[in-house]
Amino acid sequence: MKRILLLVCALSLLLAATALAVDNNVAGKCMTCHKEKTLGIYNQWYKSEHAKHNITCLDCHKAARDEVDAFEHEGAFIATLVTPRDCGNCHARETEEVMASYHATAGEILDSKDAYLAHAAGGAPVAIAGCENCHGSKVKIDPNSPNKLDRLSWPNSGIGRLNPDGSKGSCTACHTRHAFSVKQARQPEACSKCHLGPDHPQKEVYEESKHGNAYYTNREDMNLDADRWVVGLDYFEAPTCATCHMSATPNQPITHDVGQRISWTLRPPVSKTKPNWEQKRANMKDVCSNCHGAGFIDGHYAQFDGLVNLYNEKFAKPGLMLYKKAKELKLGEGTANFSNKYEWTWWEIWHHEGRRARHGAAMMGPDYTWWHGIYEVAQHFYFKYIPELREFDNPELNKMIDEVMADDYHNWMNRPTADIKADIKSGKMYAMYKDMYQVNTK
Repeated sequence: MKRILLLVCALSLLLAATALAVDNNVAGKCMTCHKEKTLGIYNQWYKSEHAKHNITCLDCHKAARDEVDAFEHEGAFIATLVTPRDCGNCHARETEEVMASYHATAGEILDSKDAYLAHAAGGAPVAIAGCENCHGSKVKIDPNSPNKLDRLSWPNSGIGRLNPDGSKGSCTACHTRHAFSVKQARQPEACSKCHLGPDHPQKEVYEESKHGNAYYTNREDMNLDADRWVVGLDYFEAPTCATCHMSATPNQPITHDVGQRISWTLRPPVSKTKPNWEQKRANMKDVCSNCHGAGFIDGHYAQFDGLVNLYNEKFAKPGLMLYKKAKELKLGEGTANFSNKYEWTWWEIWHHEGRRARHGAAMMGPDYTWWHGIYEVAQHFYFKYIPELREFDNPELNKMIDEVMADDYHNWMNRPTADIKADIKSGKMYAMYKDMYQVNTK
């Protein structure tokens, strides 16, 4: 019996060794060929941590014959697309965190108003080349394609890409292939492919802030290519996006779930606190505490909460209420969503200007908080949105508008300037907003 077991073990080892030798031979062919035909890819890999640890092309691209995107190439079955599930063979914890994160759901924008507007007002080509290349597309199979991937869904490295193997996301959205550099992923530019522009200008807000100023002034001292990268220990000149949302602190491990330190959701028309927001805020305060005292941190969050509540209570909630009533009454000439001017105005108030204000306050970007934010929210609320709704001359809607405009937040327009200035100087105007400097979870 022992001889049989030994024979089976020996045969298994022989088969494993043979398979490894075959794989090594194929991997060697990969590198030899790609060094000649795609030298850039080869050199990116050659200088990477993968190469240093003998992780070859085949380790990532090898596929089973029956996988939907597998095709035979130079004696091996491979897949062009490397998914989080593939990466999870070595990076299991990171993959689990990514799959549980808000990033992994970004592909669901395919069913949102953003995508609707891109398709209806623009057209499919802009939805594919624009929306889907940040948020991720559903990668489709084309059996007639050389790599079996439909060319309208590939290339795509969107953060919430829907992959043929059922996984969500794309590691290469942050760790650009084929170097997969942690140094690159730690820098704000890694996030700025998607987090910029009129509706979510985190890149621009960061660059305006003292955090961004300190980073760009001291980039060479940030120790970005270190193996360990703990804020306060390995670097302390400035934070990057990764510092605040992902990287390790002396008290927290690195996380690939970017929502674990975010207490408000700033995306929708009306901001709401996230589930378990107290713990998430504590997580972010722990990051802040490596460079700031408790009074500084509490003051920042009071100011941030105040701005979010101001936006919510003064503009977003009444604006959304009026929008819903106009839609309920079927006011306007067009039938489809966005076929009337007031719909576009309301969209830009919350989706562009309101988000800019909220992100500006979150990231200490005062110009985006006011001039690119609440200034434009107010101007367009008072002098575009309300007048456009008034044009319908609908009694029910007009009554609601009158009630909104009679509120203390809005009736300043009917008061003498001298009285308003006096209220500002006396502190009365500040007192009117005193309850906003705390979290309102309703």
